[in-house]
Amino acid sequence: MPATVMRCGLVALAGRPNVGKSTLLNRLIGHKISITSSRPQTTRHRLLGIKSFSEAQIVYVDTPGLHTDNKGMMNRYLNRTASSSLQGVDVIVLVIAASGWTDADEYPLSSVAKQRTPVILAVNKIDQLKDRQRLLPLIEESSRKMSFTDILPISARTGDNVDELEKAVLKHLPEQPPLYPAEQLTDRSERFLASELVREQIFRSLRQEVPYATAVSIEQFKRSKVTLHIAATIWVEKEGQKPILIGKDGERLKAIGTRARLAMQKLFGVKVRLDLWVKVREGWSDSERALRSLGYTEEI
Repeated sequence: MPATVMRCGLVALAGRPNVGKSTLLNRLIGHKISITSSRPQTTRHRLLGIKSFSEAQIVYVDTPGLHTDNKGMMNRYLNRTASSSLQGVDVIVLVIAASGWTDADEYPLSSVAKQRTPVILAVNKIDQLKDRQRLLPLIEESSRKMSFTDILPISARTGDNVDELEKAVLKHLPEQPPLYPAEQLTDRSERFLASELVREQIFRSLRQEVPYATAVSIEQFKRSKVTLHIAATIWVEKEGQKPILIGKDGERLKAIGTRARLAMQKLFGVKVRLDLWVKVREGWSDSERALRSLGYTEEI
């Protein structure tokens, strides 16, 4: 019998902020490794999600949303991280919403069109459409915008048609050995994932500008036989943001910590003790030095 052909490659998930790329990554991998919220720009880092089969390994690259706002060091960092993630990959999956093309989708479209890489269009959130017959004119409009290798309606939330997206991706992967061990799910450390789970709950708990003014650093990550002890600092940019995050009698911070701790226990499979502090670091998001110290090192 002929030997099984092994395929392996990098697949970038691209699109505007809040279009569902991180939800799609988690669905494709079958594990929650990328944080999600209803707020745009929740994703700040390039993150790999690794899915291994007997005959293939797909390394998905989740990126911050591509957008035209370059005001401030953080926005420039996000755009550089997202743009650089499109280079050197084997396939790009451009994600838009089933509600249709928007002005915010045009910048990601022009960015992926510059790459000499097969581009698959994933029309996400079809579960939110009341009339799916609206998909046909959207697919026709999309095919006029660019010569996509495939156009696939999907729902990252429900998993509808995601297996067909994966099949379309596999067709474009080169024949080569796996890049990572079969049991590895991501390139990120447990410390990084812990900090992201705290930040996820901040984004889900607070409105307005406060979540965007926060960063999380892990001060302690210590395992015992039965418990994982994690100590984390939540950094804000202004003194006035601190009481908003803590809440009356510390109730909001306690709720954030409880939900983050439960998410960590599910991810790490062990009992977690989580201690949180809130501290002020003036203007951290517009300081290259501060961004580096808080882990924002890609493309700075």
